[in-house]
Amino acid sequence: MAFRRRNKSYPFFSQEFLIQNHADIVFSLVIFILIGLMFETTAKTAILFIQPQYNISTMSADGEVTLYHYGWKDCATVLFYLCITIILHAVVQEYVLDKVNRRLHLSKSKNTKFNESGQLCVFYLVSSVWSLYVIATEGFLLHPSSLWENYPHVHLRFQVKFFYLTQLAYWFHALPELYFQKVRKEEVPRQLQYISLYLLHILAAYLLNLTRVGLVLLFLQYISEMGFHLSRLFYFTDENHHKMFEMWSVGFVLTRMITLTLMFLAVGFGLARSENQMLDLETGNFNTLSIRLLVLFMVCFTQSWLLWKFFRFQLSRTRELRLEQAKKRAATKQMQRTPKRDSVGHHENGLIKAENGTSPRLKKVKAP
Repeated sequence: MAFRRRNKSYPFFSQEFLIQNHADIVFSLVIFILIGLMFETTAKTAILFIQPQYNISTMSADGEVTLYHYGWKDCATVLFYLCITIILHAVVQEYVLDKVNRRLHLSKSKNTKFNESGQLCVFYLVSSVWSLYVIATEGFLLHPSSLWENYPHVHLRFQVKFFYLTQLAYWFHALPELYFQKVRKEEVPRQLQYISLYLLHILAAYLLNLTRVGLVLLFLQYISEMGFHLSRLFYFTDENHHKMFEMWSVGFVLTRMITLTLMFLAVGFGLARSENQMLDLETGNFNTLSIRLLVLFMVCFTQSWLLWKFFRFQLSRTRELRLEQAKKRAATKQMQRTPKRDSVGHHENGLIKAENGTSPRLKKVKAP
């Protein structure tokens, strides 16, 4: 199964060979793990990679329910779905984005940004729809107080835990993709910033048992980011599309405000009123004053930093537009001030001068 067109063959174990065939190598590893399910001796090890671990069966009003909690075995599951994500990344790149790039004929820098926005748009679309479905089925929309009530939320349903594992797998897969996609050195620090921020916040919500609040915040963040990357894709297809960026700017600021409000409501007020505010690692209770302040500081600092970058970019862009408008006005005024010359020449001391400075000779009129 080949995901890339082979224009040139490279020696084995070389850097170019690894970059060109990384999806095929990972696909072979996934097949090897799936084959392990066929044998009794390796089935238990293979299931460790494929299926979420730490399940507990409990009785409820609807009958027997299987719930999950986290542990170190989740690393194996994240590793497996990281490989799945690399394969899906290569499929989207080969069969969707590369075909569009051939028609658009973009420059190298725009081509890199187009591929980045295309990959992130697919991920944000799937994740936002998935997170909205989980929020609706778990009842968080109808009962917002359930985001902080009955904390700690140690036991998770399958769809919640699987959502977090796939989120971690995607953002961890983004790190080797910087190497596989040959991202320019100038772009690496910027991409490492938002990859690290996503991993930090998702891991904090997952390990501190703040999965319900984190689920809603991820939905808001993904909707906002999807709007930005969709606007950039439309801009690359037609540079006259600017209205979508204006709509995204309004949505971006609203998302920051809603995120800060929700965090103060859930962590600052909801968890602060809880009776159990003692650190207990066995029960998974991290509801202490120091941890709440640390979580609030982390989220507020990130949102403030994003707003600062946003407003700084908008101010620099406004200055550039004003400079361009001032240059255009100066050019038009200069055109209006320049005198119009006659087609034959120009006037000087009452005489008509030609373009070369000589006076035109008068024709002699013959007498009748």
